[in-house]
Amino acid sequence: MAGRGEGPDFVEALARGLDILSAFDARHPQMSLSEVAAVSGLARPTARRLLLTLQELGYVRSDEGSFALTPRVLELGIAYASSLGLWGIARPHLEALVRQTGESSSMAQLDGSDIVYVARVSVPKIIALRVDIGSRFPAAVTSQGKVLLADLDPAALAAVLSQPTRSGLTGVGDVPRAALTAELSQIRARGWALADEELAPGVRSVAAPVRDGAGRVLAAMNVTVHAAETSTEDLLSRHLPVLLRTASTVSGEWALWQSRPHVEVAAGS
Repeated sequence: MAGRGEGPDFVEALARGLDILSAFDARHPQMSLSEVAAVSGLARPTARRLLLTLQELGYVRSDEGSFALTPRVLELGIAYASSLGLWGIARPHLEALVRQTGESSSMAQLDGSDIVYVARVSVPKIIALRVDIGSRFPAAVTSQGKVLLADLDPAALAAVLSQPTRSGLTGVGDVPRAALTAELSQIRARGWALADEELAPGVRSVAAPVRDGAGRVLAAMNVTVHAAETSTEDLLSRHLPVLLRTASTVSGEWALWQSRPHVEVAAGS
């Protein structure tokens, strides 16, 4: 359920609507009214009113008593990425990176103890996990997550890692804290991270940071390979240098975009 606020301006109805949207995931792509109410923790009449409202707005559809999200929900995520300017900047560079490496590449940001994919250019290869924009994985076992975690100070890192994963995956992400802290220190020093079949068998990836104009790591970019096709040595010797150059270029262009005037005044006005 959405976090509950205590301020005088907190809108409970909006929070409940977000609970409804968040109830749908890979395990619950379609649900009855009773199932939505149970998953979201809402009373059945409340869940019904919210579902019908979301249906009128075009975010939910119903079919023979079952409800499902519509593609319009993607507009919410796209609006977020567009507000950063990040996707528009990164896309041509991701596409060029994929052409050079022949492997899939993605960008992700940190959300709690998980990473969430905000951009992706893929190649048709079979791997153990399906990845789309919006996919969520435990940060501690992904190359992008490690890059993002490595930029946090000790207090922020502890706070993030104390949060349970919302990825729906079980049996992953439970990395011993001392070992993770030591690895993050190395990642911080060298500027890239490797995840070698930690998230799933056959999935090997390397990631680099994407920084904003202040030098903060707000996103990570990766190259993902199938472990049976590409060794760790090949991944690091062939693909990592290209990835580092691409991430640096995106960081520079993103910083430039962020520094531009927010209001453009027409000439002569």
